[in-house]
Amino acid sequence: MERTNKKGMSTQKIAVLGLLSAIVAVLAYYGGFIKIGGFASISLTLIPIVVGATICGPYAGAWLGGVAGVIFFATPDAAFWFGLSIPGTIITVMAKGILSGLCAGLVYKLLEGLNRYFSVIVSAIVCPVVNTGIFLLGSLIFFMDTVNGGAQSEGVSVFAYLIIFFVGLNFVFELIVNIAVSPAIVKILDIVKKKRN
Repeated sequence: MERTNKKGMSTQKIAVLGLLSAIVAVLAYYGGFIKIGGFASISLTLIPIVVGATICGPYAGAWLGGVAGVIFFATPDAAFWFGLSIPGTIITVMAKGILSGLCAGLVYKLLEGLNRYFSVIVSAIVCPVVNTGIFLLGSLIFFMDTVNGGAQSEGVSVFAYLIIFFVGLNFVFELIVNIAVSPAIVKILDIVKKKRN
């Protein structure tokens, strides 16, 4: 029988959360070196965030998103954003990380009764959508001078500039990879768990 702490989290889930936190930290730090256009980096951290949110719950997803946010501040990309606005960068990065993990976990919990893997897939969609949505919102609130200047220099609308230069192919890549990999990892973990029992 699994032992649980006062908040109802089993020791096994705490161990999984610790392992996922380490994976998120590594991916958040080194993921910044992978770029496919624009000046935004590809984030692979959303995969363990979704896995943690579905296995350990919404608060675990929020925790993992927060870990990703804190680690981002140690990356080379952070210097660019801090140069635009230190408070704006901190608020945007932490909000998008925490809320993307929390929302992925809440959606999973809401749909779990229908079908476990369908719920994981929907969570894998929600996580990058929330992450990118909050990033765009933060860009409009805190980095509007840069967005306006860039849009004018490129001769495009603010919306087009945000989508092309701030989001680019990154969102599409993150969404596809998250939909493909997150459910596969959860399925593998389920198989391993069944074999152990």
